[in-house]
Amino acid sequence: MKSLVSTLALVAATLTAPAALAAAPTTAAPSAATPATVDAWLAQADKAYADQTVTSGRAEWVYETYITDDTAQITADAGATMSKLQVAQAKQAAEFAKVPGLSPETLRKLTMIRTQITSPAPSTPGAAEEFAALQARIQGLYGKGHGTLRGQPINGSDIEEAMATDRNPDELKEMWLSWHDSVGTPMKADYAKMVEIANAGARELGYPDTGALWRANYDMTPDQFAAMTEKVWGEVRPLYQQLHCYVRGKLNAKYGDAVQPNKGPIRADLLGNMWAQEWGGIYDVVAPQGAGDIGYDLTGLLKDKGYDPLKMVKTGEGFYTSLGFQPLPATFWQRSQFTKPRDRDVVCHASAWDLDNVDDLRIKMCIKVDASDFVTIHHELGHNFYQRAYNQQPSRWYMEGANDGFHEAIGDTMALSITPDYLVKLGLLDPSKVPGPDKDIGLLLRQAMDKVAFLPFGLLIDRWRWGVFSGQIAPADYEKAWNEMRLSYQGVVPPGPRGADAFDPGAKYHVPAGVPYTRYFLARILQFQFYEAACKEAGWKGPLHRCSFYGNPKVGAKLDAMLKMGASKPWPDALQVFTGTREMSGGAMLRYFAPLTAWLKKQNAGADCGW
Repeated sequence: MKSLVSTLALVAATLTAPAALAAAPTTAAPSAATPATVDAWLAQADKAYADQTVTSGRAEWVYETYITDDTAQITADAGATMSKLQVAQAKQAAEFAKVPGLSPETLRKLTMIRTQITSPAPSTPGAAEEFAALQARIQGLYGKGHGTLRGQPINGSDIEEAMATDRNPDELKEMWLSWHDSVGTPMKADYAKMVEIANAGARELGYPDTGALWRANYDMTPDQFAAMTEKVWGEVRPLYQQLHCYVRGKLNAKYGDAVQPNKGPIRADLLGNMWAQEWGGIYDVVAPQGAGDIGYDLTGLLKDKGYDPLKMVKTGEGFYTSLGFQPLPATFWQRSQFTKPRDRDVVCHASAWDLDNVDDLRIKMCIKVDASDFVTIHHELGHNFYQRAYNQQPSRWYMEGANDGFHEAIGDTMALSITPDYLVKLGLLDPSKVPGPDKDIGLLLRQAMDKVAFLPFGLLIDRWRWGVFSGQIAPADYEKAWNEMRLSYQGVVPPGPRGADAFDPGAKYHVPAGVPYTRYFLARILQFQFYEAACKEAGWKGPLHRCSFYGNPKVGAKLDAMLKMGASKPWPDALQVFTGTREMSGGAMLRYFAPLTAWLKKQNAGADCGW
């Protein structure tokens, strides 16, 4: 997976990894360089980068599967070396991009090298160190953040859990306000200073600001990318509005007009999530009587059939091999972490790894026998099969997803395929117990509460930051612009007044961490395009949401053709190979949720569906 390089890591690299300079080949200034010079440098830089991805990946694997002070230092050193290398290469790439006569492929590689760095620092003495200190401070504020519940301190992860289950509006309001006040507000001034430093670094790399740099890695101009994502949002917005309208009505029925009126925006803390980004936590509040369940309990089926973690992974692999993909290598089964060890601390967050850029594929999980992890396994293996498919690409920079939304979308596509039809073929679900159409609304509403509800949030995080980076949003207006954007896109409002000194964006991890977010919006859209394309190739005739293409090698062959491309061509080329279109579109998502949309419109009849 592509590294997310910040200047915090760069400073650590400066202090601990002088050897990186030797791995970051440089050459003459643009005035003395030729296209041949640039291509020779790219070949050398490519090898240096590929070699370091292996070293850094192995160090990170050891740390995450065996957490000690020593392994922490080893992975920090390796990560610092990688950061130093990438920054040095990006600076050189920015200079070489000025050389006349470069081929389109060379220019594209130079862009890829520059846009790997999400928080660049300028060469001004002390700038990188200042940025690192600021970022360390605000990430520390986030990591140590807390709120209160009934007047007692509560940490962030416990607030997340509580907000999904607590139905007391006063307690929800207390947790929401206390978290945002204690985490976001204190970091506002530091964040504004970081924006200045990062923008200066982006300008040295050839971009007007950091937001433009982020948008430049999509094989189109930054303005074209912004317009494209806004167009896609416009396609799916009517579906979101219907969901918003229905959920608001259910919240009004539960809490009354004093807490949640039946018109206008929704109070953000009532949606089961600290950021109102996914609403699945309140499914019990909105589930329609008689149509609220999906007709079977996947967790119970897995346990009844004697599944253990290894059998769950084998089943996931079987999904891909049924499409014609080769089985995972023996080393996958020898080296992966499937369950939490009893003798040491590990990182349990599920992830997929390619340790040698060839076929040392692994997953790292602490698998429980339940429906959630069964879905996650299918998702993570999607990364592994994608990694192996593009391992023949001649450049390490091409050994990535076609854009940063593709990798997540592939795994999510497979997760969408865990349908009753698939479960019957596995022998998990008795054919006589396949739920009828009367259960479809429950299935689709559950899906929509996460996948559809997320869309505007997935877009606005970066929309706000783009405005901040460009200077259109001044520090004095950070909070005002944030709340206006949340109201415009999501139709949500804070549960209480927010002063100009507040900094609610900082209460979302990706903001202090400097991690771009639009990729998650892209993944939500692309997964439905991929899924619909696979179902069409398989000749599926029923409702789209019930399709499974398990066991169809024609689908696998077409999918493999796209996966093998990696990032070697502009992402529309890859999209066209599998879906037949070069346009990213919300149409497939709308067709998937069409039965739910019709049902929601009936439920919302007579309601004022807007905010």
